[in-house]
Amino acid sequence: MKQSVYLDNNATTQVDPRVVEAMLPYFTTKFGNAASRNHAFGWEAEAGVDTAREQVAQVIGADSKEIIFTSGATESNNIAIKGVAAMYGDKGRHIITQKTEHKAVLDPCQYLAEKHGFRVTVLEVDAQGLIDLQQLRAAMTDDTVLVSIMHGNNEIGTLQPITEIGRLCKERGVLFHTDACQTFGKVPIDVEAMGIDLLSCSAHKIHGPKGVGALYVRRKRPRVRCEAVLHGGGHERGMRSGTLNVPGIVGLGRAAELCREGLANGEVQRMAQLRDRLFQRLSSRLSDINVNGHPTARTPSNLNVSFAFVEGESLMMGFSEIAVSSGSACTSASLEPSYVLKALGVGDELAHSSIRFSLGRFTTQEEIDYTADRVVAAVEHLRKMSPLAEMAAEGIDLKTVEWAHH
Repeated sequence: MKQSVYLDNNATTQVDPRVVEAMLPYFTTKFGNAASRNHAFGWEAEAGVDTAREQVAQVIGADSKEIIFTSGATESNNIAIKGVAAMYGDKGRHIITQKTEHKAVLDPCQYLAEKHGFRVTVLEVDAQGLIDLQQLRAAMTDDTVLVSIMHGNNEIGTLQPITEIGRLCKERGVLFHTDACQTFGKVPIDVEAMGIDLLSCSAHKIHGPKGVGALYVRRKRPRVRCEAVLHGGGHERGMRSGTLNVPGIVGLGRAAELCREGLANGEVQRMAQLRDRLFQRLSSRLSDINVNGHPTARTPSNLNVSFAFVEGESLMMGFSEIAVSSGSACTSASLEPSYVLKALGVGDELAHSSIRFSLGRFTTQEEIDYTADRVVAAVEHLRKMSPLAEMAAEGIDLKTVEWAHH
């Protein structure tokens, strides 16, 4: 077995060698500026960008003219949210989002509330991470201009009911943005059928390079317009100025194409089977473990599990050769439980004991089996030292214990 196993693909992925191969000429012989319209070097670069635009559009059933290239999903989210707010602010000043969004959505919404007087409704989620469609409908007013709800959650994998959300937005004439960072190329997406007006994605989540992403902006029924966040040159339909990162864009395009092939040839199903195999091998040997998020409506690559009576950070140290992430976010001085898990109603102890395993294209069954063995051994070792695990094993309900305070 190799020394290290990478199971943190929701954070970033290894660049596929086929993507690197597609990018290389654009660093060397095809180095032109895609905006240089008067010589062959520029035309060659522009042709590479045009191909990538088509490749990205095909994954989501869009027109290539509706794809804007950005530096990644954080920028895409900012352009979508701030750009729509600036363009449609005279029509309404109310935005709806939900509690478990990525900070790249929550923070721009908070900025608009604090600095520009927008009213932001943040919907609650249930214990599996799903929003309530009735609550969404009730939250919409004549003042609502945008709903921003992610497709698949980066921590717990829960898939929101995007088609139903899109339908509600269409009924009310409200624009619908979705952060599809974790689902683009892994879960079927059709912007028409789902009623999506704006969609964000990032190359480095799909075995492409870091620092490049895209924003889909609908061109008809309705034609959506975003005020530019960056000015200077009017690139990308005036929504995102700046010299295009041609090698990165070509890499995103090739990565998108490979994902589309993967959706067709069973690569995604294989990933989901390996994820299920990991959980089966853990749950058959360990008691007191819970899956966080929705049991079935979840991204194929994600498994987020809480192991009662152990601390996640200690657990990760027990299998340090396996790259995963924990349910605690290291903030300045303290270990805070993840805000996503807290939104689900997961208690602090369980949140601190949760581990996110996220698989990718290159994950093997051998790695999954090795990981299961190492995790089981580490959990058993830590539980032997845990008085809480001992009490639970003796049948004591820990909720009924009154702890003495010194």
